[in-house]
Amino acid sequence: MKENIIDVLLYLFENYIDTEESHKPDKDALELELEQVGFQELEIHKALDWLENMTVLADQPVTQHATMRVFSDNEKERLDVECRGYLLFLEQVGVLDVETREVVIERVLALDTDEIDLDQLKWVVLMVLFYQPGREVAFAWMEDLVFEDMEAVIH
Repeated sequence: MKENIIDVLLYLFENYIDTEESHKPDKDALELELEQVGFQELEIHKALDWLENMTVLADQPVTQHATMRVFSDNEKERLDVECRGYLLFLEQVGVLDVETREVVIERVLALDTDEIDLDQLKWVVLMVLFYQPGREVAFAWMEDLVFEDMEAVIH
């Protein structure tokens, strides 16, 4: 039986990300499908709430300033050094901007898990970028990175 919110989110993302709008199931059908796959009702509801609360940035000019991000104790507990370093890397190469980085951190904290690993963080970044207007290039870059990592594990 599948047990955590990120598993539900990954299932939804992998199965419905490229689906045409007319082929997407309604919420009730989706909940039923997820239950039939083996997800628990509580985790399904938490995952759907997580998606509904996805922050979408308004189309406004982004003012990038050299900033230093100081992580709170709670953030450090949930994001280890490797994850925090990866967020910094993504920001330095332009995949994340300051605002999108904050959305990623907020979405990670919204997951019902004590700690998130690097692979899970990459999927959260991918989901956040998918929902951000004007971030298509960053999404494509991140998608390539995530799927390249998956292929490396498979081979």
